[in-house]
Amino acid sequence: MACMRDLKRRIRSISNIQHITRAMKMVAASKLRRAQINVTATRPYTYKLEEVIGRLIATVDPETQPLMAPREVKKVGYVLLTSDRGLAGGYNASLIRLTDEHLQAQKHATTLVAVGRKGRDYFRRRQVEIAASYTELGDIPDMFQARELARQLMDLYLSGAVDELHLVYSRFYSAIRNVPRVEQLLPLAPRKGEAGAEGEYIYEPSPEIVLRSLLPRYCEIKVYQALLEAKASEHGARMTAMDNATKNAGEMIDMFTLSFNRARQAAITREITEVVAGADALK
Repeated sequence: MACMRDLKRRIRSISNIQHITRAMKMVAASKLRRAQINVTATRPYTYKLEEVIGRLIATVDPETQPLMAPREVKKVGYVLLTSDRGLAGGYNASLIRLTDEHLQAQKHATTLVAVGRKGRDYFRRRQVEIAASYTELGDIPDMFQARELARQLMDLYLSGAVDELHLVYSRFYSAIRNVPRVEQLLPLAPRKGEAGAEGEYIYEPSPEIVLRSLLPRYCEIKVYQALLEAKASEHGARMTAMDNATKNAGEMIDMFTLSFNRARQAAITREITEVVAGADALK
């Protein structure tokens, strides 16, 4: 009977966990739908802005732009975008592993800007230099947060604290697929277009001034796009992880229920055998 009580307790405990994981899956699915809408809506704007800047670069010397001009690299910074909470499968682990590989392979001095508690806590325990950290950005980042983060990153670059900045985040493809990637943020390197490829343009007051005004906006929108991609990837990973956890809990419940039924059947058979044996002994 003690074995049956233990099995019953385990079944009840796993059932409670299953209710939690199922609820977390539904919440993550709801957040994922909103995040996915934002990601798909922002991508065309980012690509078009890069196209416009690429056309401007064809007529302007990039060396005159502080955010584009390359310089001697002495220190490299990595901006790691992870989540504040766990229970997202291997989402955070893959990003941290990729960042760690780049930090170990980097020949220059390095520093880290951690966006999200998981990445910050991991590298803080390993004594990695953290220039700045940001947490609690919410489930759906807005442009104000991205602009503030981008401006602080640009200040970090323009002040000479770092000579290169790279974004480490997961690009969102679907709920079950996100790919960690490292992308250079500063100095900005948009694809160079061909002057006059789509007609001649007249820029006022001048191409140089227009480009100087657009480059900070381009940096902000790249940071914003990365935040949206990261959040959508996080929600997708959490939804998938909770779905797998719910299925695994169901399999465990079935297994323990089968063991419980077998134990109960064995107990009933043993009791019947004892009754029959006692009746035979009284004859």
